[in-house]
Amino acid sequence: MIFAIEEINNSTDLLPGISLGYKMYDTCGAVARSVRVGLALANGNEAVSAPSEEQCTKPAQVQAIIGETSSSPCMAIATVIGPFYIPMISHFATCACLSDKTKYPSFLRTIPSDYYQSRALAQLVKHFGWTWVGAIRTNDDYGNNGMATFTETAQQLGICLEYSVPFFRTDPPDKIRKIIDIIKASTSKVIVAFLSHMDMDVLIHELSKHNLTGYQWVGSESWIFDSQTAETDRHHILDGAIGLSIPKAHVSGMREFILNVKPLNSSGHEIFTELWETLFSCKFKQSESSTGNERECTGHEDLTGVQNGFTDMSLMPIFNNVYKGVYAVAHALHSIFGCNQTCQYKGQLDPLTILQHIKKNQFKTKEGDEVYFNKNGDPAAKYEIINWQPTENGIVDFVTVGLHDASLPADKQLKLQNKSLVWAQNSKQVPVSVCSEKCTPGTRKVLQKGKPVCCYDCIRCAEGEISNTTDSITCVRCQPEFWSNERRDACVKKEAEFLSYEEIMGVLLTAASLFGTCMTVGVAIIFFRHRKSPIVRANNSELSFLLLFSLTLCFLCSLTFIGRPSDWSCMLRHTAFGITFVLCISCVLGKTMVVLMAFRATLPGSNVMKWFGPVQQRLSVLAFTLIQVVICILWLSISPPFPFKNFKQFKDKIILECALGSAIGFWAVLGYIGLLAILCFILAFLARKLPDNFNEAKFITFSMLIFCAVWITFIPAYVSSPGKFSVAVEIFAILASSFGLLICTFIPKCYIILLKPEKNTRQNMMGRGTPKSL
Repeated sequence: MIFAIEEINNSTDLLPGISLGYKMYDTCGAVARSVRVGLALANGNEAVSAPSEEQCTKPAQVQAIIGETSSSPCMAIATVIGPFYIPMISHFATCACLSDKTKYPSFLRTIPSDYYQSRALAQLVKHFGWTWVGAIRTNDDYGNNGMATFTETAQQLGICLEYSVPFFRTDPPDKIRKIIDIIKASTSKVIVAFLSHMDMDVLIHELSKHNLTGYQWVGSESWIFDSQTAETDRHHILDGAIGLSIPKAHVSGMREFILNVKPLNSSGHEIFTELWETLFSCKFKQSESSTGNERECTGHEDLTGVQNGFTDMSLMPIFNNVYKGVYAVAHALHSIFGCNQTCQYKGQLDPLTILQHIKKNQFKTKEGDEVYFNKNGDPAAKYEIINWQPTENGIVDFVTVGLHDASLPADKQLKLQNKSLVWAQNSKQVPVSVCSEKCTPGTRKVLQKGKPVCCYDCIRCAEGEISNTTDSITCVRCQPEFWSNERRDACVKKEAEFLSYEEIMGVLLTAASLFGTCMTVGVAIIFFRHRKSPIVRANNSELSFLLLFSLTLCFLCSLTFIGRPSDWSCMLRHTAFGITFVLCISCVLGKTMVVLMAFRATLPGSNVMKWFGPVQQRLSVLAFTLIQVVICILWLSISPPFPFKNFKQFKDKIILECALGSAIGFWAVLGYIGLLAILCFILAFLARKLPDNFNEAKFITFSMLIFCAVWITFIPAYVSSPGKFSVAVEIFAILASSFGLLICTFIPKCYIILLKPEKNTRQNMMGRGTPKSL
C-alpha cells in the first residue's frame, strides 16, 4: 500500500500536486477490534495523516479504507461504515455475502467473490469425475458461505458430500479428534478444504499426528498458494493437492521497495527495529529487549540472502490486489478533481461521490492489468489452477496446470493440462472417488435406500429395454419391431418367423403335399385307363374323377400356407382351402347318397334313382359348393384375411401370420365343412351294411371318421400352437384328411384293379353267387 501511495505521489500524471496520506490499523483478525476501528474511522476521530511532518491540508474524515484481509472483520467494518458510504476496498476478503449491496453498500474488492471460486471448485471436482467427496471448512463467514455455494453447485453437478465438517484453529482437541475419526471412517478419497491458511496450518499439524496420507486435497485460494502451509506439511500430506489461486502477477519495483526497509529506519519507524531484529536474530543497542548474549545489529545486514516469510514474493498476487485498490481510489479522486496539468482541490469531499466514481472507474495499471468493478463491487473472476508437485529436495513446487475464467460460457470456463498433473502420493493416475462405480451401458441406476443420489446399484435392463449411455437413469423400451441384444445396450431387429420353404418343416410339408398330389394324379390315371371296368363305373365314375380333382386341389392348397404371408396369399389360402374341401366332401356326399339310393331303387315299386340321377348328383355337388363360395365372397368382401405382424406371442421374434380379418367368416367356412362331413359320415354309416361285395359306403364311413377326427383334434392344437407351428398344424390337418379320403376311398379299388383283376367283374360287384370278400 505504501509503495502504491508513494508511486502515485511521485507521479505527474495521476493527481498532480496532490499527495495521499495514510494511517494503518491492525485489527489482528478480531471482529470486535474491527468494529472499534470502523467506528473510529466513521466518526472522523482518526483522520488520514500525511506520511511526513510537512504541513498539508487534509480532510477531516477518512476518504477510503484499504483492507481488511479476512471476510469476517470486513463484514464488521463494512456494516459500521456502510451508512456513511465510506469506500472500503479489500484485497483478500472473498466471502460471497459481501456482494450484497443492501448490507454492505460501500464495500468493494480487488479479489473475486467466493461465489465464483466455489462454483469453479465444484466444476474442477466434476471434471475429474469425483462424485463422492468430503469437505472441511473454516468455521467463519469465509468458510461457511463458501462451502454453502460449493454444496449447492455440487448438487447441481451430481456431486455428493459424504461429510462436511466445520473447523477452527482454536477448536478443542476432542472436536479435532472427531474430525480425524470422520475422515478415517469415510470412503471418499477426495477432500475439499475451504480453509484459511491459518486453519490449514493447524489442521495439517493434527493430520500429521495420525499419518492421514493418500487423500486427494482440493483447496481454496487462501492456502493453495501459501508457501508457509507447504513448509508446515513436513509429512507430505498435501502432496498432489490441486486448487484455485489468484493469477500470478508482477509489479515492477515492488519487490525492491519491500526489501528496501532502510528508509523506515531513517524516518524513525519503530517497526524497523522489530523487523530487523527478527530477520537477522540480532539486537540494536538502544533496544530495550537487548541482552549481552545476542549479536548486535548494525543496520547494514544484507536482506537478499535471507529466506523467510518477509522476503518470500509468492504472495505477489495479493500485493497486486492491494496495489490495484490504492490506484482505484487515486483514479476516482483524479476524476473528481478534474485533474489535467493540475488538480482543482475542493477541500472536504463527500464519501458517496468518491464511492460512485470508484464504481464507475475503469483503468489499466502500468503492467497492463485492467481494473474495474461490477454492480456488486467485484472484479472479473479469473483463477489459475495450482498443483502441488514435490521436487527432489522435498520443496513443493506450485505448478500452474490450468485456468478458470468465469466470464466465458460454462463449457469453456475450465482449461486444464492433464498431462502435467501430479496426484496424491506422487501418482500419475487420476484418483477415483465415487460412492458407486459407473453403471455401464445395458444397466440403469437404482438409488440405495437412505443414501445420497451418488450411491446406487446398477440393475440390468429388462428384456426388450436398453440403455446405451453410462450412468443411465432409465432403460428405454425398444420399438415393437426391435429387441434388446444380449448386452442390453442396443436394439436389434427382431427375427421375422414364418413357415418357409427353406426350413426342414416346410420342406417336409411341401414334399408331403406334392407326394399327395402325385399320388392323386396316379390314381386318376389308373382310373382313366380302366374307366370301362365295372369297379370304376360303379357308383358314378364322374363323381370319382371330380373327387380326385378336388383332392388334387386340397393337396396343392396346402402350399399356399407356406412362405411369407402377403395380401393375396392370406386371402387365397383360406378361401381355396374352404372351397376345395367343400367340393371334395360334396363329391363324397354325392357318392354316399348314390349308394343309399341304389339300394333303395332295388325295392319293389321304388323309382328313387329317377330323382337322383347323374344330373341331380352334379347339381347337388354344385349347390353345396356354391354355398361355400358365397360364404367366402362375403368374408372377403366384409373383412378379408390380411398379413399381420404378431409382436405379442414371442418377445424376441415377429410372427408373420395371416390375421383372420373376420373370425366369424373363418369359423363359418370351417363350420360348413364340418356340417357336410358329419352329414356324409351319418349317411355312410347308415349304408355300411347294405348287401354288396364292394360296398363303398364302408370306406366312405372310415374316411369320414378319419376326417372328423383330424379336424376335431385340429381346433385345440391350432389354438395352442405358437407362431408358425399353428400354420404347420393347419397344413397337417389338410394333408391328413386329404390322405385319409384318398387312401380309404380309392386305394381298395386300385388294389383290385392292379392286383386282383379277376374280381373286377360285374358279377363280383353285384355279389351274385360269390361270397363277400370286402
